Amino acid sequence: MADEKMRLIRARNEKRASFKRQCLHQKKKLDDVWRRPRGLQSKQRIQKRAKGRHPKSGFGGPAAVRGFHPSGYEEVLVFRVEDIEGLNVETHGIRIAAKVGNKKREIIQAKALELGLKVFNLKDASLKAAAEKPEDVEEVVAEEVVAEEDVVEEEVASDE
Repeated sequence: MADEKMRLIRARNEKRASFKRQCLHQKKKLDDVWRRPRGLQSKQRIQKRAKGRHPKSGFGGPAAVRGFHPSGYEEVLVFRVEDIEGLNVETHGIRIAAKVGNKKREIIQAKALELGLKVFNLKDASLKAAAEKPEDVEEVVAEEVVAEEDVVEEEVASDE
């Protein structure tokens, strides 16, 4: 089954068509994402042959692997630690939602790696790394202040 699934995923990726947005080549600020042409005189909307294809039925991937990640895992969007429970390590991979903060992300990542789940958007969300940087800066600032006080004391002593 796994070999068949990977074969279907590869076939899906080879068959993928790219649909170009109207006037994409004319303006730098336009993103390369499909938008339906809406102009009354638009040649692409009328579907003139040289003006670009439209998405239609038949361009979709095989139903057996629809929604699967290219690595072969089925993607599961995770918001909480409880969402990880009950997932199959061999078939499921997780993507941590964008709205999850660093504290919760660190807990979810640790739990997922402990269970052996594949994390698609793994980040270094460790609080230790974030906390160490301000301490280093405070130490350097404190050393500079002490050095400045020594210089001021020497100047006062030399003036007397």
